[in-house]
Amino acid sequence: MFPQKESTVVDQPASDVEQQTRTKQQPRYHVILWNDDDHSFEYVIKMLKSLFGHPQERGYELASQIDQNGRAVCLTTTMEHAELKRDQIHAFGGDKLIQQCKGSMSASIEPEC
Repeated sequence: MFPQKESTVVDQPASDVEQQTRTKQQPRYHVILWNDDDHSFEYVIKMLKSLFGHPQERGYELASQIDQNGRAVCLTTTMEHAELKRDQIHAFGGDKLIQQCKGSMSASIEPEC
């Protein structure tokens, strides 16, 4: 066996720029799902499970919130991820249970306050 060498680690203070870069978080954004009369609770629950991984109970809570308040926050995340989720909502397709449904639900993103 080879003799082990002692290694010396010198702690050096990080520069101010490095410290700020490491601790600064990206701004967060809400993904908002908007109410309409063209989508059923079943559709909303299915979409939330498929796109966000929300269990059925959480999907029902959000669908109720949308119905009562006109909107609900589905996710709070980085801008890039929020934009992706908004686009996925817009591409999810129509509700086959509602005859007059013409397409996907409306969604938007807004900065977290």
